[in-house]
Amino acid sequence: MLREHQPQCRHLGEALRPPPPAGIYGYSHLTGGFAGGQAEYARVVFADVNALKIESDLSDEQVLFLSDILPTGYMGADMCDIQDGDVVAVWGAGPVGQFAMDSARVLGAEKVIAIDKETYRLDMAAAQVYTTVDFEDTDVRSALLELTGGLGPDKCIDAVGLEATHGASHVHLYDRAKQAVRSETDRPHALRQAIMSCRSGGVVSVIGVYGGMIDKFPAGAWMNRSLTLRTGQSHVQKYMKPLPGLIEQGKIDPTRVITHRLPLTEAPTGYDLFKNKKDRCEKVVLKP
Repeated sequence: MLREHQPQCRHLGEALRPPPPAGIYGYSHLTGGFAGGQAEYARVVFADVNALKIESDLSDEQVLFLSDILPTGYMGADMCDIQDGDVVAVWGAGPVGQFAMDSARVLGAEKVIAIDKETYRLDMAAAQVYTTVDFEDTDVRSALLELTGGLGPDKCIDAVGLEATHGASHVHLYDRAKQAVRSETDRPHALRQAIMSCRSGGVVSVIGVYGGMIDKFPAGAWMNRSLTLRTGQSHVQKYMKPLPGLIEQGKIDPTRVITHRLPLTEAPTGYDLFKNKKDRCEKVVLKP
């Protein structure tokens, strides 16, 4: 606890192998077997640590995402050790990716680049004056080199993880074949691309979740170009206390990602909208 790495508290999953992180809501028995919070009532384990009392007049929607995705996005930027003037590229313009972009800006990035294929997500990033790259019609690495004078971004954030969608490439076909025969579990395309695109001496921050084994990890590019690779489940308790201050100051607006508000009874509709990317759905808020 002294290091504020709460997601690595081993006490709640010691029997699992490979070594598990802490107990995490909604991750089933992989991380402690605690049910998620999308219900009218949820049991809050260690409430003196895991519950945050809001002392200000911030609205529910302004503080709702302190429970997970805002600290995750902020941690992705924080792990980058961003310096004034840095160029930061973010793979994935979903809600976590959007918050990683906002956090990178707050921490001093001069330019933020959003990488995705969904037009509405790129539009949402562009509305914040972030540069956008559509990976379906653009070679990402070439575009990033062009945008950075041939050096690559100073810092790269993988906000996609094992669910990354591939652009057309022979590597995509290779991964699909490996997954078909159960020789590979995750989709490492975005991670590979981030490592290959980052400038020498830069940082690759990984907040997209990976759950198993990947192949063709570019260890040569990682080692020989002195890249720092940082990752982990979000240290939510570490970040959720200082973040309300940034919200109060107007430096981060968590509500900007909300596109749909539904009653809890329509949760299946919300899942369908988000999963299948219908109606430009970026984030659904369920109201019991």
